[in-house]
Amino acid sequence: MKEKIQSICIFCGSSTGKNSTYSGAAVRLGRLLAERDLTLVYGGGNIGLMGEIARSVLDHNGRAVGVIPRFLVEKELVYLDLTELRVVESMHERKAAMAELADAFIAMPGGYGTLEETVEVLTWTQLGLHHKPVGLLNIDGYYEYLSRFFDHMVGEGFLLQEYKDMLLIEKDPAALLDSLQTFKLPQLDKWGNLNNT
Repeated sequence: MKEKIQSICIFCGSSTGKNSTYSGAAVRLGRLLAERDLTLVYGGGNIGLMGEIARSVLDHNGRAVGVIPRFLVEKELVYLDLTELRVVESMHERKAAMAELADAFIAMPGGYGTLEETVEVLTWTQLGLHHKPVGLLNIDGYYEYLSRFFDHMVGEGFLLQEYKDMLLIEKDPAALLDSLQTFKLPQLDKWGNLNNT
């Protein structure tokens, strides 16, 4: 029986972007996490969408765990009032710690770092290194081009359709949280063979 998701890692920008809808979605997602008793795991900053979602979680009496490398503590203006703050030595340690702490992952709008973190955990799912769902919160179509590029990868034979389909994409935070809870792994391994697990 699948275990219930208790903590969700949110990848998102240290900027709020140009569209105020992004911040609004971060605030709403933070409130939903708190209301559903889901712990936020994130990059530990108090600026940008990172700060927005953490503040929202805490404002609604939820739990927020930040993981940040020492060299970014000052640059990203670390959020000191979190439920728990872990300072690590490298970006690699940060990603490993967030992946270990979380039962699922959501990418909100962000830049290179957000994209890199998201694709890495997708790859880990594909390789069977974990069985945790990954979703994109596609606010105002932010991830439309990325989704189309993944379709292009499928069409060119570099990605199985089953592994494109395992990426959950929703426009609404509540719908995405619901989808994460009902996620089922593809029955194929990375190379197209039937999975025995």
